Amino acid sequence: MEHLELFFKSIFVDNMVFAYFLGMCSYLAVSKKVSTAVGLGAAVIFVLTVTVPLNWLLDQYILREGALTRLGEEFADYDLSFL
Repeated sequence: MEHLELFFKSIFVDNMVFAYFLGMCSYLAVSKKVSTAVGLGAAVIFVLTVTVPLNWLLDQYILREGALTRLGEEFADYDLSFL
């Protein structure tokens, strides 16, 4: 059971590669052309429109304390709320 927690923590919480590239994304995407900036703005709006509801669903049904109980009683002790 400890291995599963370590697996999730290493992917989602302590992943420095994700943190580094997420910080670089906006810096690399700076443009001096209006058409490129409009495309980037549309891409950001699309990504936020898709990810915000998905993040809410993850938070409500997977990451909440006791949310994994519906998978079985052996998962009742898992608390993924720190993610």
